[in-house]
Amino acid sequence: MFDITSSKLLLLAIVALLVIGPKDFPVLLRTIGKYVGIIRGHAKEFRAQFDEAIRDSELSQLKKDMENVAQETEASLNATGQSVEKNFADARQGVEGALGPDPFAHDVNGLLPETPQPAPAEAAVAGADGAAPVPDAPASLEVPAIAEASPAAETPTVVPGPAPAAAPGPAVAAPAPASAPVPEKTGV
Repeated sequence: MFDITSSKLLLLAIVALLVIGPKDFPVLLRTIGKYVGIIRGHAKEFRAQFDEAIRDSELSQLKKDMENVAQETEASLNATGQSVEKNFADARQGVEGALGPDPFAHDVNGLLPETPQPAPAEAAVAGADGAAPVPDAPASLEVPAIAEASPAAETPTVVPGPAPAAAPGPAVAAPAPASAPVPEKTGV
């Protein structure tokens, strides 16, 4: 609009000096400088407000972009997690199909599930003292049960079963009955 060059400014200064006079010329320059400063202050303030509005719009756009990226990332992670869980479940079913159920499985409280214990058939054939033969043990390895030390029982109770075969070698003497007198020790 205004094409002001240094030659035009010099020409204006000479004309103002001639028209105003040398006495009032410094006052005129101070007044012009004062108003130019006020105009520059308003321009600076306007530019700051304009820049702030641009930053706000950029920040809001940047915020929207970041929210979109976060939503896309979350959706991607959820899809990946579901895919991994599905693959893990398929693999687990394949392993369980090949190996059987997991013996270490637990419920939500961290407890192992209770499995029913089969009642051994030999429990019904228990002796008079309540001792039962060892399950899955060969008959030749059955050990006679030792009776509790009581005045009424002087002989040990033997679990019924076939007698063990006699092994070649020296014969072993049977232990003395529990009612044999024990010599007392004296302090001498």
